[in-house]
Amino acid sequence: MPAPGNHPLGELLPWALERRNQPLTVEDLARQARMSSRHLARHFKSLTGTSPLQWLHAQRIRHAQELLETTDATVDTWPHEPAPALQNTAAPHPRARHGELSNFRRS
Repeated sequence: MPAPGNHPLGELLPWALERRNQPLTVEDLARQARMSSRHLARHFKSLTGTSPLQWLHAQRIRHAQELLETTDATVDTWPHEPAPALQNTAAPHPRARHGELSNFRRS
């Protein structure tokens, strides 16, 4: 992750991570970065190799995996994160990008 001030996205990425449990749009991210959606997409692609929403979705999945692996919580018991944000995303289904994670539920 770039250091704040050294890259146009240096402050945006930590901001987005702090809000990964909220429904965010490309327009929200662009507004926070003070650039157009198209300019944001170009910077994101050059830095991360993916689109802003794909990156955000991947961060949500990683966080969900971490919670499943390190806590006794289940997807159904998470009151705020990351389930609500994952439920409302238009990104590809988690199983398509991350194996069988979507079928993993702790009993």
